[in-house]
Formats: sequence, structure tokens, C-alpha cells
Amino acid sequence: MAGCCGHEARFDGVSADYKRRLWIVIALNAGMFGVEMTAGHLAQSQALQADALDFFGDALTYGISLAVIGASIRVRSTAALAKGVSLLLMGLWVFGSTVYQVFPVGVPTAQIMGVVGFLALLTNLISVALLVAYKDGDANVRSVWLCSRNDAIGNIAVMLAALGVWGMSSGWPDLIVAGIMAGLFLSSASQIIRQAWRERAAHLPGGIVDRG
Repeated sequence: MAGCCGHEARFDGVSADYKRRLWIVIALNAGMFGVEMTAGHLAQSQALQADALDFFGDALTYGISLAVIGASIRVRSTAALAKGVSLLLMGLWVFGSTVYQVFPVGVPTAQIMGVVGFLALLTNLISVALLVAYKDGDANVRSVWLCSRNDAIGNIAVMLAALGVWGMSSGWPDLIVAGIMAGLFLSSASQIIRQAWRERAAHLPGGIVDRG
């Protein structure tokens, strides 16, 4: 979910069509969380489990985005802080579990990784297609689009990890991709939290709007 940063406010999400599309995307992400987490355990793949948490984080983030559509800046900035903290916690979990797996490295099941990775990619491509008409909205709306788009890129990385595991008969490609995804979680969390604090401070009494 990297790249979820602010943009000039335009469409604010107040649209029945947009909300319907967002509900569909939330359902797709929640469903894939269950599929990938189960497959990740079966395949012993850290990359799949990291991507599963990404789907869970997206479902949560999109749900929050849906809930605060039309709300005040204060409410939206508080929601953004919640998004950032949740991403931070997930990033730390993925990073810690990946480091733990560095020593007792096993070889994940490449076939499961590849099949589920393709299914995850297909899910995110559907999400991108549903949201592309609203990609130029305000920060809340655009973050949803950017996260879906970047998730599709992450799914390609998981499939490349599966190819590496299959070709090298080693678990290291899987761990490397999981580590990269943990870094993306932490980077996105940092961006969201900083932006939320700026927006919150700018609209407090006597606050100065930060244009940077």
C-alpha cells in the first residue's frame, strides 16, 4: 500500500456509485485475506502471508475511507491516523516474522504461491478497474486507488518470488519479497501518519496550513 499520499482535493467520494464500487472492493479484499492467509500457512510462504495482511489492511482502510466520506477534516485526519497506525503494526509483524524465518529457512510450496499469487493479482486488477474512474479524487479517494494499483504490483512480486523458489529450490526469494513488502507497509504508514498530523494541525485554531 505504498504511495498513499495526499493530492489536491477534487471528488470527495459522495456518490452512490462510488460507494457501491467501494463495497465490492472491500468484499474482494476481505475474501482474499482469508484465501491467502490459509494458502500462506499451507505453502509455508511468508510472502503470501504478508500479502494476505496487505489485503486485510486494504479492507480495513477502504472501510474507514467509506465511513468518513463527507465528514469533517478533523474526523478524516483522525481516520487517517488510525490507518497509519494499523499499517505500522502490520509492517512490524511482517518484518519480525520474516526475520524469525531467516534462520530456520524452509522451501515454500512454489505451486501454491504461484496459483494464489495469480488469483490475488486478478482480484486487484478487478479492484483497479472498478476504481479507475475515480482515481483523481481527494486524498481519501485517491489513496484507495493508489493502494489498489500498488497492490497489483505487489502481487506480481509474489509471483516472481514463487518463480524464484521453484527455480532455486530455496526459500530466500520468498523471504526477500516478504521483507520488501514489510518495508512498503512501514513506508506507507509513515507517509499517512505525517500527512494526517499536518492536516490535523492545519485545521486546529491558529493552525497554519502546510502546502508542502
